[in-house]
Amino acid sequence: MSQALAFSSAPTPRLAEAPELSPAPMTVPRLRVRMTGVQRKQQLLDVGCTLFAERGFDAATIEEIAHRADVSKPVIYGHFGGKDGLYAAVVEREMARLLRMVTDGLSGGHARQLLEQAASAFLDYVENYTDGYRILLRGSGVGSTSGTLTSLLSEVATRVEDILGQEFHSRGYNEELAPMYAQMLVGMVALAGQRWLDVRRPSRDDVVAQFVNLAWNGLSRLDPQPRLWSGPSNIS
Repeated sequence: MSQALAFSSAPTPRLAEAPELSPAPMTVPRLRVRMTGVQRKQQLLDVGCTLFAERGFDAATIEEIAHRADVSKPVIYGHFGGKDGLYAAVVEREMARLLRMVTDGLSGGHARQLLEQAASAFLDYVENYTDGYRILLRGSGVGSTSGTLTSLLSEVATRVEDILGQEFHSRGYNEELAPMYAQMLVGMVALAGQRWLDVRRPSRDDVVAQFVNLAWNGLSRLDPQPRLWSGPSNIS
């Protein structure tokens, strides 16, 4: 009996407590943003523009474009038919944008003001749409039907021809030369814009002022019958 009592009074061994487990973090699936067809096309153009500017046409891939846009490759093929079509669409958009900005910038006024407005609008594009300008500088690439930056500058120059033609007429110069001078002026600001894209100095306004200083002061003192310089005696 005493043995039974002794046994019953012994402390009951405690079971080891299970370690407290932290609740597993809930994984929230990433939801793709639903866009309209127009919004998705615009998004793909933006993503493509950035990637083509970074890597160039050859190095950029459909896979990376799809990854950055968070879409499947068939979505890109459905909108553009492939990388060639997307690149061509990017080039065409940027060409139209630059041409529109320069054209809209020509709001009238004195011919010198128009030169300033055109140069300012061009550098506005370079500053605000740097990726697009880098693509235009590289050329149209495979699949584009719009040509290169050269063809775009020709279009811009066409808008300037009438302005120069009127100025030439008022000064008694040969109006037939206005298209050639327009090409020269547009080429000047395009090359200045390319350098400014890399160094970003002096300021945009200073670049415009220096361009107009060279272009206008040169135009205002044009020789109606210029000749090639053949020696020091011809320098005035």
